[in-house]
Amino acid sequence: MRLDERDHWLLALWATDCAGHVLPYFEEEHPRDDRPRNAVEARRAWVRNEIAVSEARAAAFAAHAAARDADGAAARAAARAAGHAAATAHVAGHAVHVANYAVTAAVPTDSAAATARERNWQYRRHPKHLRVVAFPARGND
Repeated sequence: MRLDERDHWLLALWATDCAGHVLPYFEEEHPRDDRPRNAVEARRAWVRNEIAVSEARAAAFAAHAAARDADGAAARAAARAAGHAAATAHVAGHAVHVANYAVTAAVPTDSAAATARERNWQYRRHPKHLRVVAFPARGND
């Protein structure tokens, strides 16, 4: 699906909501490391035309470095979600990775019910006409 500028922005906003939703998993473990939070904020700033794509990408790389430095799996996944959220400024396809890492952060055990709850949270917040991008199996229902 080819996205116009507005749809790219909507997808980036949704990705940021997903990343922000699980950011506490990182911040609880690493309260002094603001790289993932900065990545989420950079993506928001990009949507408001306050920063360039290159600045959002730099924030994304920093969040991924924070993920590599994180100890716990949930914290790592939350930082990666933040990094991919910032990277949606460059490539909208990163939004799918945000959703996947958010599930990993929110569902530390292999619980089908918890995974379904997180996916449904994501799905309800996703722009309806773009659901096929992040949820190809479900389409635009």
